[in-house]
Amino acid sequence: MPPGGPRSPTPSGARITGGVAFAGTLMLCGGFLALLQGIAAIAEDDIYARVGSYGYGLSLTGWGRLHLVLGALVAVTGAALLRGAAPARFPGILLASLSLVAQFLFLPYEPVWSVVVMAIDVLVIRALTSWQPRAGRRGSGGADPVSSAR
Repeated sequence: MPPGGPRSPTPSGARITGGVAFAGTLMLCGGFLALLQGIAAIAEDDIYARVGSYGYGLSLTGWGRLHLVLGALVAVTGAALLRGAAPARFPGILLASLSLVAQFLFLPYEPVWSVVVMAIDVLVIRALTSWQPRAGRRGSGGADPVSSAR
């Protein structure tokens, strides 16, 4: 037994809670599905319904590229959150917000799917805004306060 009693292992990063693990998992899976959604929109225009006159003049291929890039960024951020990277919190909130807006604008093409993803984005934003990462242990600057007093 080391002097001063047993020591708990030092965390490699901020400790994640259940809500952040949930948000990271949703972002990782949602990003992967957005990648597939983007590939489907780029590869074959017949997969999504044609929309007559839509206020946002972006072609379906343009929407596909947007979903492709956004999905890759969301998946990478979700993976970083699962590793406990506290700095990924703000990009996660920003990307979930952008995904929410993109899905809202994509409503005419896939209304049910867009509403589901928008609800998931709201849950991710809620989990990330309520996350308060813990700072490292006190005295983790190297020396053990009990040992240095001797």
